Amino acid sequence: MKRFSRILFYLRSQKGNIVLYVVFNLLSVLFSLVSLAMLAPFLQLLFGKEKLLQTQPEFSFSVNGLLNYLKYVISRLIVEQGVVTALAAICGIIILAIFFKNLFTYLSFRVLAPMRNYVMTKLRADLYTKILELPVGYFTEQRKGDLISRMSNDANEVEWSVMSTLEALIREPLTIIIILSVLVWLSPALSLFLLVLLPLTGFIIGRLSRSLKKQSGASQEKLGVLMSILDETLSGLRVIKAFNAEKILENKFISNNNALNHIRNRMNFRKDLASPMSEFMGVLVLSCILWFGGRLVLGNQVGLQAENFITYIVFFTQIINPAKSLSGSFYNAQRGSAAIQRIEEILKAPVTVTDQPQARELLSFEQRIEFKNVSFYYEDVPILKNINLTIEKGKTIALVGSSGAGKSTLADLVPRFHDVSSGELLIDGINIKDYSLHSLRNQMGIVTQEPILFNDTIANNIALGVTDASPEKIEQAAAVANALQFIRQKEEGFETNIGDRGSKLSGGERQRLTIARAVLKNPPILILDEATSSLDTESERLVQDAINHMMQNRTSLVIAHRLSTIRHADEIIVLQKGEIAERGTHDELLRMGGIYKKLVDMQEVK
Repeated sequence: MKRFSRILFYLRSQKGNIVLYVVFNLLSVLFSLVSLAMLAPFLQLLFGKEKLLQTQPEFSFSVNGLLNYLKYVISRLIVEQGVVTALAAICGIIILAIFFKNLFTYLSFRVLAPMRNYVMTKLRADLYTKILELPVGYFTEQRKGDLISRMSNDANEVEWSVMSTLEALIREPLTIIIILSVLVWLSPALSLFLLVLLPLTGFIIGRLSRSLKKQSGASQEKLGVLMSILDETLSGLRVIKAFNAEKILENKFISNNNALNHIRNRMNFRKDLASPMSEFMGVLVLSCILWFGGRLVLGNQVGLQAENFITYIVFFTQIINPAKSLSGSFYNAQRGSAAIQRIEEILKAPVTVTDQPQARELLSFEQRIEFKNVSFYYEDVPILKNINLTIEKGKTIALVGSSGAGKSTLADLVPRFHDVSSGELLIDGINIKDYSLHSLRNQMGIVTQEPILFNDTIANNIALGVTDASPEKIEQAAAVANALQFIRQKEEGFETNIGDRGSKLSGGERQRLTIARAVLKNPPILILDEATSSLDTESERLVQDAINHMMQNRTSLVIAHRLSTIRHADEIIVLQKGEIAERGTHDELLRMGGIYKKLVDMQEVK
């Protein structure tokens, strides 16, 4: 049960419903037994196979005492009202018992459904919350499609495998225990023989189910790979078509899909064995009881009458279906435990970037940002080494260098997307780890090279993270970002839905919306991964103009791709292999004739 600990944790708040579920199932089983108990001994009285009891027996709480008393009641009814009336009475009692049995079965489902939905709602909410909490670095090693698969397919597997297993682990053992108790009450000697056979059959079925967990884990992983291929295909469809790579992607998908088909066939072959195997084992046990018990009854060795032995057999047959369900549940549990394990890998992933216990609020940025001997390692690989840099308030610092030099990583340290491995990063003389993440990031606006937009309206994309944004403020931000004109040309204006990732807009329009978003936030610190490198000339001019407006009177850290856009930066930092190779103004660096001048010359030649 350890692997179900999270499910059981969620169920702690559902104790009242669990009690009701147990009570309703208990009553359902009892009424089912009442209906069965009415058949064999009383029909013999009705059809004259047994003499009527004329004298009232002494009542005792035993098998024979209870049955003899009920036989006396039926005998009196036959004598006084006739056989037909007695038969009608027995039929009425059976109908009433079955009605209450099914009523309580329905009520148990009514109690169970909200519990199941509550657990799955909490599981999905916790999974999504954890994804939001995890640091950016966690997702560099993860396939997006696999994460989506864990959120959807694995969660569904938990719902249908694990939750149904927990249902069966309450309902079916309860049914089996009650029936076994009645069987022990009917004949202790015969039941002792039965209690030896049942664990043996359970062991055989359990051995068959063990490999399902491994197969299910492989199935879910392969499904995650398929989701990743699908995600990459949808994201890169233009490139795939442009390079005639449809067949390559198709073969890749089909190969993984066929592998998934093979794994699932093996799983289903083993899973589908559960029900027929348990039924066969149940009938095998039943046959052993018939042979062993029949010999005892025929030899009159256990004091069990023939009609009571028939009732015993009828009751035992009611164990077979619950046993089948229980064995199927164990098979499902093995499948579901693999899904839980994959979900737990996310839920238990360490959140390396967190608030300190007594984190203070960064209410305003007043002086400077300082990097003091800052180094950053990713899985023991050095990305940044001994960075010393001061960014005074109101200044613009540009980061340049070849791809992989560490520019984006250095910028990501300021909003604590990663934490420094050694050294200190200070804002206004205080280590940024001492500030709360929310207040730290509240002082910053970020515009990335690739516009990140959501499938929502223009207004909601601009107002992302700003809870009190009025339509007037949103319009002002759009104006500063040179976006107001194209927004007004849309049929629904600011209420226009921009599609998945802003697919209904051009590249320049998308980028201007991200700038408007940063303008509306009005942060004192800007981090810009230069947003014009992939735009056409007209869009670049509009976006660059919007960036220049936005940078006024703000502290800016700019990752520069087009060096012509940072000529007027207060200081340019040239990074090479994670270290500061050169620093100075545009003119100073040109006079040095080093790395920066070579980069400028290369771009001018282009």
